[in-house]
Amino acid sequence: MSTPLNSDPLQQATDWIRHRRTIKPADMDPSQQIDRALVNQLLENACWAPTHGMTEPWKFLVYSGNARQRLADSLQDLYTVTTPADSFRPDKFTKLGTQPLLAPVVIAICMARDITGKIAEIEEIEAVACAVQNLHLSASVAGLGGFWSTPPVLETEAANHALHLEANERCLGLFYLGWPKPDLTWPQSRRSPLESKVTWID
Repeated sequence: MSTPLNSDPLQQATDWIRHRRTIKPADMDPSQQIDRALVNQLLENACWAPTHGMTEPWKFLVYSGNARQRLADSLQDLYTVTTPADSFRPDKFTKLGTQPLLAPVVIAICMARDITGKIAEIEEIEAVACAVQNLHLSASVAGLGGFWSTPPVLETEAANHALHLEANERCLGLFYLGWPKPDLTWPQSRRSPLESKVTWID
């Protein structure tokens, strides 16, 4: 896997931002563990995201080892109890039960909203999203693959109960973290021209 190399600090940041890719669990090596200290360092970087009112609304539940199987079982249970029979899809059920086992670490990305309510919920969600970007960029620099998944089952009250979340908390998805398989070709991507998104107003 090639990585950005440049001596100019801004260009280094630019290169790493553009190097970041979604690496799905199927392309991770579940047998190659991630040192807990490294995971904590990535999460510490996540915590340096912008936060209105310094509420720091992020909360991370880290699943590794056998806990991933318990998470997988819980996701399948949630899908079963929250999905109408006519909408039930066996492939989604199977995916929810297998994906957590394909990555050595799975992080439930949660938002713990300020209980005073002085900060709008949308701003707390935006802060958590910034934290995830910090996490994903840091993972890429460390050579790790990352994938932010948002299965609908996590939007339910049943999911809040299963994750032991408080009334002011909600889960915003699962972040899969793992070392890419040795034969993985780092994905390429592109973005549409900047001019199509920017209007200068002088």
